[in-house]
Amino acid sequence: MITQGRWLFVLFFILAFTIGMIYAYRKDLKTIREHYSGIYFVFIALLLFLLILYLLVKLWH
Repeated sequence: MITQGRWLFVLFFILAFTIGMIYAYRKDLKTIREHYSGIYFVFIALLLFLLILYLLVKLWH
């Protein structure tokens, strides 16, 4: 059973984690833009590859 204290811990943890991630992302935004400028093409290629694999499996059976 989840007690009220555990719910408060979960809410605090999610809030602190989200704030920490936003802070880290904003701090590294310049570096991210500089080093990972073409990452969208890789992401789209990965999604297309997975879609093709999915379609091949569905058509095979």
